[in-house]
Amino acid sequence: MIKKTKEDVLSLVEDRGVQFIRLQFTDILGTLKNVAITVEQLEKALNEGIMFDGSSIEGFVRIEESDMYLVPDPNTFAIFPWRGRDGAVGRLICDIYNPDGTPFAGCPRYVLKQVLAEAAELGYTMNVGPEAEFFLFNTDQSGGPTVSTHDAGGYFDLSPLDRGEDTRRDMVLALKEMGFEVEASHHEVAPGQHEIDFKYDDALTTADNVVTFKYVVRAIAQLHGLHATFMPKPVYGIAGSGMHVNQSLFSDGVNAFYDPDQPLQLSKVAMHYLGGLLAHAKAYTAITNPLVNSYKRLVSGYEAPVYIAWSPRNRSPLVRVPARRGNGTSFELRSPDPSCNPYLAFAVILKAGLDGIKKQIEPPPSVDQNIYEMSQEELARLGIGCLPGSLGEALDELRKDTVIQEALGPHIYEKFLTAKTLEWEEYRIQVHPWERKMYLTRY
Repeated sequence: MIKKTKEDVLSLVEDRGVQFIRLQFTDILGTLKNVAITVEQLEKALNEGIMFDGSSIEGFVRIEESDMYLVPDPNTFAIFPWRGRDGAVGRLICDIYNPDGTPFAGCPRYVLKQVLAEAAELGYTMNVGPEAEFFLFNTDQSGGPTVSTHDAGGYFDLSPLDRGEDTRRDMVLALKEMGFEVEASHHEVAPGQHEIDFKYDDALTTADNVVTFKYVVRAIAQLHGLHATFMPKPVYGIAGSGMHVNQSLFSDGVNAFYDPDQPLQLSKVAMHYLGGLLAHAKAYTAITNPLVNSYKRLVSGYEAPVYIAWSPRNRSPLVRVPARRGNGTSFELRSPDPSCNPYLAFAVILKAGLDGIKKQIEPPPSVDQNIYEMSQEELARLGIGCLPGSLGEALDELRKDTVIQEALGPHIYEKFLTAKTLEWEEYRIQVHPWERKMYLTRY
């Protein structure tokens, strides 16, 4: 892929009549932040960065050390196609730096870069292809979101059942104009649920693309009078939204997971990587499934993975091995959901796999029958463990796993743990409508 330079960005801005630039980055929890500048400030931003107040951002710095710098990555430049040519708006994704010019340890993009550098030292690059699902809901008279859908569609349905088709089409067109290679889009299992898949790329580019994808989906939905949400389980009793992460390692342009002479044509590197994915699954679930609500999706009966196992044949385990081989050999990690910060999620997933390679962790035998139909006795006999059942359990697992902590670095690990512990404790002490319905008149 051809990389953009500062000169390319300045030329594109002039040719397309761009007047405003949004400098974008995410906080630790994955929320997209923007600092808007006029086109006259762009060259300065590209050369020197733009100062901002880091103390105002979740998990960044204290008030007494608030000055930080946004340094745009020219390769992330794109123009928002729905804004029109008059007063066109472009965007750049930024890295965050300290005033002394060193990378900020709390920058999620930097965390991913660090783990990618570790992989590079071993001779590997990581490619990722995500499958992010989302819901489209109606809005009320004041424009607020509801949980009522505007269709009755199911998996792969078309109009008239899939009334979100026009909205999804406009999302795809916008993404294509912004440089995405969209491979497929379709209605998902639940009413109002959709999926748009774009081509895999290197892990950093893909993380940038996930951030962009979520922004575009929300923006286009709003133009259609709808609310798009990546909340994992917004409605009880129907399927939740996941973000399956298809991943592979390459070495000198060759897929390191493929070996035609090994069982299943999976190399020893692949099997050890898989061993690491499974060994650290409980801990990195805190990062890949970071909400209280995430664990309402990770339950049996709705096709979401619950059990720590792998298979080349069925979709009930945590990791599936798609049939394609050669340079297309990959693992599909099925547990992550689209509420995660993609930079941190890809970092901890890769770190787990690399630990498996370094320590030559052997995965257990594959499980080729439907795990959802197994009894507790069968699961115990096969040694199949479960993912955490709540955010609280996941945080406990994260506290025990030094490998995943190392991937995050001390700053993000401590800030993330603090924020999420508070979130879990606040939820845990609430009195929910279900409790009043069940107990108020009975006791």
